[in-house]
Amino acid sequence: MTLNFHLPSLLAVLAAYLLGSLSFAVIVSKLMGMADPRSYGSGNPGATNVLRSGSKAAAVLTLLLDALKGWLPVFLIVQFGAAAGLGPGTAALAGLAAFLGHLYPVFFGFAGGKGVATAAGVLFGVSGWLGLAVTATWLIVAVLFRYSSLAALLAAFFAPAYYLQGGWHGVWPLDGTALISITAMSLLLIWRHRANIRRLFSRTEPRLGQK
Repeated sequence: MTLNFHLPSLLAVLAAYLLGSLSFAVIVSKLMGMADPRSYGSGNPGATNVLRSGSKAAAVLTLLLDALKGWLPVFLIVQFGAAAGLGPGTAALAGLAAFLGHLYPVFFGFAGGKGVATAAGVLFGVSGWLGLAVTATWLIVAVLFRYSSLAALLAAFFAPAYYLQGGWHGVWPLDGTALISITAMSLLLIWRHRANIRRLFSRTEPRLGQK
């Protein structure tokens, strides 16, 4: 695991964090003339809470943009970073930075969402197969149980294991920095869902589509 903290790497990670700090749940809701998602439901500025507003279009747009801001910096570094000396380690850290930007956005008082869509975007940037595996886990649990939080928790729990399994079987190359970044995102996702975990145990957690 090697990573040279030279200026291009630092700038790439900083740019990824700033991109991640764009809270699209708030931005999309404002542009569409809707209430601030931090003012209703769970108060979380994310696609699931935007869905509780009743606007599926706003929720889908938020989901796609939140995922895009996680995927884009990883993809750009993987595809074009070699010329600037940016390797897989920088790409992984940029993905983690975008995720942290969503959780703690500098443009929104460091009060962000839980990061599920952004984390998924990062994983798709690392490998399309990895992103599909984790997204499939989320979908299966969400369809069966109708709890977005439970789906996110299980997808986060399995993400590092999927990455290791795929690497061991040669589906993608294993990288230490990527493993650390994915594990860090998973742990942070679980931590950010601690209130949801309490509600799941008390059976007061709202289901998908519930306003």
